[in-house]
Amino acid sequence: MNRGLLLLLAIGLLAGCGLFRQDREVSINHLGTGGVVGVSQGSTKTIQISKDQIYKGNLILVNKTYPLHKGSTASDIVNLYEHRELLDGFGLLNDQIRLPTDLVQRFSDMVAGAAKDGVDHFLISSGYRDRTEQNKLYEEKGSDYALPAGHSEHNLGLSLDIGSSLAPMNEAPEGKWLKDNASDYGFILRYPKNKTKITGIQYEPWHFRYVGLPHSRIMQEKNMALEEYLDFLRKQKSISVNVGGESYKVMYKPVARETTVQLPAGSEYEVSGNNMDGVIVTVRV
Repeated sequence: MNRGLLLLLAIGLLAGCGLFRQDREVSINHLGTGGVVGVSQGSTKTIQISKDQIYKGNLILVNKTYPLHKGSTASDIVNLYEHRELLDGFGLLNDQIRLPTDLVQRFSDMVAGAAKDGVDHFLISSGYRDRTEQNKLYEEKGSDYALPAGHSEHNLGLSLDIGSSLAPMNEAPEGKWLKDNASDYGFILRYPKNKTKITGIQYEPWHFRYVGLPHSRIMQEKNMALEEYLDFLRKQKSISVNVGGESYKVMYKPVARETTVQLPAGSEYEVSGNNMDGVIVTVRV
């Protein structure tokens, strides 16, 4: 299909989605705590982390080296064309796009933020893919632009390909806005131009991954790909950061068997595996 026809189709789909926007606050993610049990003891709280938590959460690394494990895929994945009530300020390139409802809400929050800056021609061109779909794409695109089934973030359900009805993403206002602002909403540009040797994937200005706050902001400020960030946390063991006026402590914990972690009683926390050897515990302090 030529670019002109594709653009007309995209604009038509966008118009048919009934654009509307609502102002929302950006929320802090506190998901990904499956496999975690907390017990309060006075001023501290002990959380017990099982080994299967290594393979769950918003920070798990999925690439050529670390495949997706059973149970890692996000839940509540729906076909967006069949749930048009979820389409808030963006269009769909086709009627086959699937994503978790929670991720769609977070994407809508981000789109609403962009609309305030006059950037409002967003499309979702791809979301969750099952293994059959991923293998077909891998055979068509090759290893420079796709990964085999089980090694692609699209099999995870936390990534999406974002487009614009105005131009390709490396030229569109939507691409520029996301590059500068997506980290404020918990998203990262997963395959940057200057990180191809680290990610093993060519530059993809359309592919964004949800990792949550404060991680997205840290990665943006330190110019880190997800691979680099997880290695950084493993070396540092613990860091303290302030993001958007909120203070966080981020800790890496190796998990060879069931592990316990002491936290301040009443603290809000998130636990995510890294899909390698441990978990990241994020505490809002």
